[in-house]
Amino acid sequence: MHIHILGICGTFMGGLAALAREAGHKVTGCDTGVYPPMSDQLRGLGIELIEGYGTDQMALAPDVFVIGNVVSRARLADGSAKYPLMEAILNSGLPYTSGPQWLSGHVLHHPTHHATGARHVLAVAGTHGKTTTTAMLAWILECAGLQPGFLIGGVPLNFGVSARLGMGNAFVIEADEYDTAFFDKRSKFVHYRPRTAVLNNLEFDHADIFDDLAAIERQFHHLVRTVPSEGRVVVNAGEDSLKRVLAQGCWSEQVPFGGDASPQGGFSAQGEPNDFRVLKAGQEVARVQWGLSGLHNQSNALAAIAAAEHVGVAPALAAEALASFQNVRRRMEVRGVVQRGAGDITVYDDFAHHPTAIHTTVDGLRRQLDGAGQSAGRILAIFEPRSNTMKLGAMTAQLPWSLERADLAFCHAGGLDWDARAALAPLGQRAQVADNLEQLLAQVKANARPGDHLLCMSNGGFGGIHAKLLAALAA
Repeated sequence: MHIHILGICGTFMGGLAALAREAGHKVTGCDTGVYPPMSDQLRGLGIELIEGYGTDQMALAPDVFVIGNVVSRARLADGSAKYPLMEAILNSGLPYTSGPQWLSGHVLHHPTHHATGARHVLAVAGTHGKTTTTAMLAWILECAGLQPGFLIGGVPLNFGVSARLGMGNAFVIEADEYDTAFFDKRSKFVHYRPRTAVLNNLEFDHADIFDDLAAIERQFHHLVRTVPSEGRVVVNAGEDSLKRVLAQGCWSEQVPFGGDASPQGGFSAQGEPNDFRVLKAGQEVARVQWGLSGLHNQSNALAAIAAAEHVGVAPALAAEALASFQNVRRRMEVRGVVQRGAGDITVYDDFAHHPTAIHTTVDGLRRQLDGAGQSAGRILAIFEPRSNTMKLGAMTAQLPWSLERADLAFCHAGGLDWDARAALAPLGQRAQVADNLEQLLAQVKANARPGDHLLCMSNGGFGGIHAKLLAALAA
C-alpha cells in the first residue's frame, strides 16, 4: 500500500516509515522544519519528505494517512488551521489511522506479514532509559543469533538505524507512554500487546497530557493488562510507583530487578556500573564488563538481561553481548574535542530533558571522570528546558538538585513562561541564564578552560550548539 505519514521526522514515526518501506510499501511523509537525524535516515531510504502540512498533499492519494501525535486540531491566531492537511483528510472522509495502530496491524501482529507469523513483542517502558534499554535488548538478541526486528527512539550505534523488520520472531520496541494521536488519547504502548514487558521506572512526566502521577500509573496498568498469562513482566523492584501499578492487578510472571530483587528471585548487581556481577536469586549468573558508566545503565542492563532470558538467551550470553554494546546516538555522545596544551575540552551531546535524567547524566559523567582519574575535570552543564513538561514549569523546583554535581550550569531560557533565573538561584554563581543562543555561547566560551567537559542536554537540536561551541572554542 501507499501510506502518507504526517509528522514523519519524529523518532517513532520515522522508525515506522523505515519499517513500512522495508516491508515493501510506498512511503511518503511530511513535517515542519524537516530535520536530522531522521530526515537523513529517511532520505537514505528513498522516502520522499514534504515540508509542511499543505492541502496539496491530498493529490498524493495514498491508501491511508498515518497520523503522528504532533498533529492536532489547533488553530492559529487568525483562526486558520495549524494542520490544514488534517482538516482536509477529515472533511474528505478518507481513511486515516495512528502510527501505533498501523504498526500493530501491519508489523507486530498481522499473522501473514512476517515469515514467523505474529511476532513475540518485547516492549520497554519507563520514564527514563527506554531508548538505551531497548537498544541493549535488541543487541543482546542480535548477538544471540535471533535476528530481531526493532523500533527504537534513537539510533543505536551497533545497528546504525533506528528500526528494521528483522528475520526472527522477536520484535523489540520502545514503549512510549505518550498519547497515541489527537483522536486516540491512550498511551502508545497499549497497541503493542507485548509478551515481554519491561517496566524500567516511573515518575511524573508529560505534564501537558497527564494531570498527575496516578494518571500515568493507570496507563502503565493498561499495558500490564495486555500481557498474556504466559508472558513476563520485568519490573524495577525499587520503584514504589510500579508497585502501585502491579497492585492494580498482574496476570503474568513477574521478574524483578534492582536493589532488593534477589530475595524475590530476581536480578541484581554487585560491583561498579562498568564492571559488575549479575545475580539471580542471589547466585551469580553473569558478569558485565563494558564501556558504559552510571548506575542507570547498570539498572538498564539488568532489565535487558531479564527480558532476553524470556526468549531463551542465557544471562551469561547477554552479558557477553553487552561488552560490545556501543550505546545510542545522543546518549553521552562525544561530539568533538578541542585540543589545548593544558588539557583538552570535550563537548558531549545528551538527550536528557527531565530533571531526573539531567541528574543521572551529570552523575554518570562525574563517576566516569572520577573512575578514570580525572576528578579535577570540571563539568559544565549546558541545557534547554525544551520538553513540554519543562516548558510548563512543572519541574522547576527540581532543577537545582538535577545540576548539583555540575561545576557550572548554563540554561537557555528563550521562550519560557517561567523565571529560569529564580529557579536556578539556589545554585548561586554556579548558574547562568541566557535568553538566546548567542548569549549562551558567549557565556560558555568565557568560562570554559582546558580540561573541561561540556555536557549539552536537550531533546531537540539545541540550535546546533555542539558544532557552534566547538568552532567558537577552536577559534
